[in-house]
Amino acid sequence: MASTQDDGDKPKSKRLFVNQVDQFQGKNLAKYLSRCAVGASLEEPEEEDDAKSTDSFIPPPKEGCYEIVGTTKERGQNAVKPECVKELVNCDVIVYDITADPDQIDEAVWAVSELHSDLDKIEKPKMFILISSVMTWAKSKPLDPDDPEIPFTEDDYRRRKPHPNFKEHISAEKTVIKMGKTNKNKLVTYVVASGLTYGAEEEIFHYLFKSAWHNAPELLCFGNGRNVVPTIHIKDLAGVIQNIADSRPKVRYLIAKDDSNNTLEELVKAVSSNLGTGKVKDITKEEALLNKEIEQSDFDMLLVDLRMDAVNVKENMRISWVSEAGMMENISAIIKEYKDTRNLHPLRVCIIGPPAVGKTTTINQLCEHYKLHHIKLKDVIDEAMENLTTTARRADSEDQEEDEGKAQDAQELLDTINEGMKENNNRVEDQYVLRFMRDKLLSMPCQNQGFILDGFPKTMDQAKELFQAEDDDEPEEAAKGGSFNKLIMPEFIVSLEATDEFLKNRIMNLPESQVVDTHNTEEGLVRRLEAYRSINTEDETILNYFDELEFHPIRIDVTKDLSPMMKVTVGKLKAHIGKARNYGPTLEELEQQRRAAEEELQRLEQQARLERERQEAEEAAERKKRQEEWTQQLNDVKREEYEKLEAESIPLRNYLMKHVMPTLTQGLIQCCKVRPDDAIDYLAEYLFQQNPQVD
Repeated sequence: MASTQDDGDKPKSKRLFVNQVDQFQGKNLAKYLSRCAVGASLEEPEEEDDAKSTDSFIPPPKEGCYEIVGTTKERGQNAVKPECVKELVNCDVIVYDITADPDQIDEAVWAVSELHSDLDKIEKPKMFILISSVMTWAKSKPLDPDDPEIPFTEDDYRRRKPHPNFKEHISAEKTVIKMGKTNKNKLVTYVVASGLTYGAEEEIFHYLFKSAWHNAPELLCFGNGRNVVPTIHIKDLAGVIQNIADSRPKVRYLIAKDDSNNTLEELVKAVSSNLGTGKVKDITKEEALLNKEIEQSDFDMLLVDLRMDAVNVKENMRISWVSEAGMMENISAIIKEYKDTRNLHPLRVCIIGPPAVGKTTTINQLCEHYKLHHIKLKDVIDEAMENLTTTARRADSEDQEEDEGKAQDAQELLDTINEGMKENNNRVEDQYVLRFMRDKLLSMPCQNQGFILDGFPKTMDQAKELFQAEDDDEPEEAAKGGSFNKLIMPEFIVSLEATDEFLKNRIMNLPESQVVDTHNTEEGLVRRLEAYRSINTEDETILNYFDELEFHPIRIDVTKDLSPMMKVTVGKLKAHIGKARNYGPTLEELEQQRRAAEEELQRLEQQARLERERQEAEEAAERKKRQEEWTQQLNDVKREEYEKLEAESIPLRNYLMKHVMPTLTQGLIQCCKVRPDDAIDYLAEYLFQQNPQVD
């Protein structure tokens, strides 16, 4: 589609090509530019630019905005040219990014060469913008050996020396600049040396954000961390591209980076302090190569040491900066953008109910499914007391001054708590319990992944105190009035309900081993049930507190759940809570799942084989049994027939012995004596003569 302008009042749109729009940089550049009106950067912005939004949804192109076309990385491996060659020819602006995928270098050079070879056929002016890397400056000699902190600017681009692994990049830069000098009225070319990009879902710095979000004890910093890393927010890089496309600057080589000159260690510490534990560990490059979370090709960029100043961008371009001061100064907003883009919002749940109703059984399964932290009151108190004791031990050490008095404060608090416990039946007072609980819920692990509260708070007063907004917080106002701390207020309130009789029967049916040394004795259960019912009457219950704030509880009657491990209840809660908000299974967990699936398949195959063998053995035994029975029956029939014949032959034999055999025997004997010529005739004549019945 060519550029159009129907009426004088309607804005003119342009087609803009971006390569690999399914990758980090291409996707975010396309998203940003598709929402930019052509020529908007030439005018003073009246309001804050829409493009600052962190929304991951790309709305349909508005009238007068850049119309984006492009290639994707996932396409035919043998393709030499982009898939959208026709679109490339018809585009007004072609943007090629070669920073992330070296395979794109040849394609970019091919694209600009094709445009250059078709200058005679080009009717409308074309603009080609190559996004390259500051790594083509990595080995440049300092402008002043005595003052290495003097930054490079665009004016020094002819002195740049590339990193050994980026020689093809600098060759592509030179080709692009050269192609744009032939006929500037038809083809103008630009090269943008981009700093390491950050923002959105993150790319090269993703290993830092992901490790911190997963509560790694320390974030890894490669080398000594003192190298200065040029950086720019991905949306600010898109803003530079927008300005080039709109204004056609005279300078053909530009540096795109923010105003920061942060070291790698500063960047790692900023992420660790605001998203993780705050701890950083320096490791060698050899050690870093063992990290599976980062590509080997990224090490060179992270270890670059360059001071640069984007003079032309700052002085001649109108950019609605997202992060002009740099990643470190805007780390809070960048972390929020990272969480929003990847949907890494903490999942907060509170499950309450009478003792022995199955809270812990249910929570354990939900925590495993959603990768959440199981918050039990006893564990929180024990952990807090242990931390106070550990901190207090440093009170007499030599580094107490560096501790800023924390050890002394911890010892004083510990003494106060211990004194109160003596007067309170060895229980920690509510004010300290709530303080420990609030600190736990505000900790980075709970704020990153989320948590499930196990049976706490127990009373309305505890709930009001625990969830009340702090003075320095931004309280969230509920629909019916009242405020709360939105960072720790549970989104889902679950009330597991059952009658006292059901609970007592459940405890009575437990094995002895599960009851010994626990509260789940009959006497203990009765006492705890009475305490629970006394503070949760029909008129006054902790659920009322959440109802007033428009957090309506999910009520589940567990007496109807007869499934093992309360699977039905867990299934209902999963349906209410919805999908998980995390990275999903790790590589190790996926490998474990794969192995478990293979083992289960082998088990099923073995079970099927054994079952098949058992059935075959049974069938063979059955056949043998039937054969033996048939043979036995056949023998019995033969015997019965023989006995029958024997029985039937006795009268005949007796008859023959009495009436026939005597005369016949005598006849045969006489025949033998005489030996007549015709023995048969002689015998017949003899029998006839000897017949006793013949007169």
